[in-house]
Amino acid sequence: MPQRRVITGRSQEPRQRFAEELRILRTGSGASLRQLGERLGWDWSLFGKMEKGETIGGPEVVQALDQHYGTPGLLLALWELAAGDQRQFREQYRRYMALEAEAVSLWHFAVSVLPGLLQTPGYARELLTVGGMAEPELTQQVEARMGRRELLEGKEAPRFRTILSEAVLRAGLLDTGEWRTQLEYLLELADRPHVTIQVLPLGVGPHALVSTDVMFLRLPDARTVAYTESAHRGELVEENASVERLQRAYDAVRDLALSPAESRKFILRMLEEVPCEPSS
Repeated sequence: MPQRRVITGRSQEPRQRFAEELRILRTGSGASLRQLGERLGWDWSLFGKMEKGETIGGPEVVQALDQHYGTPGLLLALWELAAGDQRQFREQYRRYMALEAEAVSLWHFAVSVLPGLLQTPGYARELLTVGGMAEPELTQQVEARMGRRELLEGKEAPRFRTILSEAVLRAGLLDTGEWRTQLEYLLELADRPHVTIQVLPLGVGPHALVSTDVMFLRLPDARTVAYTESAHRGELVEENASVERLQRAYDAVRDLALSPAESRKFILRMLEEVPCEPSS
């Protein structure tokens, strides 16, 4: 099938396209987010999150936007596509989690945040809070992430390698005490025989995975699958040629990274730079 021509230049990904259309319609009307909220009777921050792609909202608010902008059914149709895309994402993620539990080894690359397998409770909580999550879901999600860490525990734990962009370690937490705890936990993990942590310095410049987090799972049948993730979506990649391309990109990035020993020293230096909390 011939590749679809992109005529508008706008995103072809349903969730991003929905957010994009919302921004275009509002800015075209000359209204601020606060003014839009006042006119429609919803909290204006909801519209801000929808335009950033952080949430797609519900059908009631989308229908109200369609009526407000005089676009009968257009936004609701885009919302339905975005909602369907979310369901597909959840299905893929559930399949990924099942495969992860079977994997005999895992290789990972992080662009801007630590993977869930390496997060402390404090790191996970601050990250999820910034993403807009609130109680009680917040505590539930933190507990779920901490449960995932068990994958790296015990004698039967799979081999795990992660390459962390230096940006991950430069983006510390607001709570310096929790950030110290997180860095100390990384050093503890680096000492485990089945865990390898490497740091990719910012000075290496652009590289093949500059905007993509990726996890490779080596399965018991010797097959490898990959899971890629960006700010708005994730994708399970099982087709051999696509996985091979991603592996070549990963190998190129690994060649640029510091050795495990040098990476440990780098994390230790980062820890030493974190100010100690004053004693009471």
